[in-house]
Amino acid sequence: MAVRGRFAPSPSGRMHLGNLLAALLAWLDVRSQGGTMVLRIEDLDPQRCSLDKAKQLAEDLQWLGLDWDEGGLEPAYCQSNRSHYYQEAFHRLESMGLIYPCYCTRAQRLAASAPHASDGAVVYNRRCAHLTPAQRQELEAEGRRPAYRVRVPHREVTVTDGHMGPYTQQLDADCGDFIVRRSDGVWAYQLAVVVDDALMGVNHVVRGCDLLSSSPAQAWLHRTLGYEPPRFYHLPLLVDAQGRRLSKRDRDLDMGVLREKYTPQELVGLLAWLAGLQDTPKSATPAGLIPRFQWAKVPKNPIVFGSP
Repeated sequence: MAVRGRFAPSPSGRMHLGNLLAALLAWLDVRSQGGTMVLRIEDLDPQRCSLDKAKQLAEDLQWLGLDWDEGGLEPAYCQSNRSHYYQEAFHRLESMGLIYPCYCTRAQRLAASAPHASDGAVVYNRRCAHLTPAQRQELEAEGRRPAYRVRVPHREVTVTDGHMGPYTQQLDADCGDFIVRRSDGVWAYQLAVVVDDALMGVNHVVRGCDLLSSSPAQAWLHRTLGYEPPRFYHLPLLVDAQGRRLSKRDRDLDMGVLREKYTPQELVGLLAWLAGLQDTPKSATPAGLIPRFQWAKVPKNPIVFGSP
């Protein structure tokens, strides 16, 4: 089967070094196998995302030398234009009896149960799953607007990650019923990403290890909707010397600053070194790294990185 991969950033700000590492490895995974690269814009949240930020994101990728075969700023590849697909999937889940409204506040959700042992995520205790119609009417009369959750089964799901290996969850105990539509009407990431990957034919998903724990639920949702899950490849996170994850809050690591400090070739070389594809952070181009790319070279443990 021909490889179809994607990079699917959210245009909520400039990309940072961790985003760039994921983008480079996703690109190399596809290009090393002669596949098709899709750029999808995950702009679900209108409060945080904008077209200007999406344009900057695309320009940053082009500056770095990372191209794509489909998508980009085309409306059909922007999640803000794909609500009808998510609505259709929502109705299918609803027809199976898997959707229920959740009226819990954030404080109630966080207090719902003990955190998952491995990552500290709160597992919802189905507080709203058994509300009667009268109880729902009472909550709505108080002005509560529900989010909507999908009910997961008592089932063990194993995802064999192409880089990290097997990862198993008991869905109801480790994941819990998750939100597919927020109370403000915005579609949730878990539903949108599954629908989009399926309808766009994406069969290789490369992303950060922070999303590994989402994979079993997404694989289950793929199959529940009649789709075949993609092959997942999760790369290690970039952390500082104290083990803190590097992110958009680290302003000295976002593209605005990085483009002032590095040429495209220097920055690609740095990323290749962090990914274990070369012994030193010498200058490189994405195309020049294709013959060197192997997942076996990429670290599995968090990558410690100091200030550039």
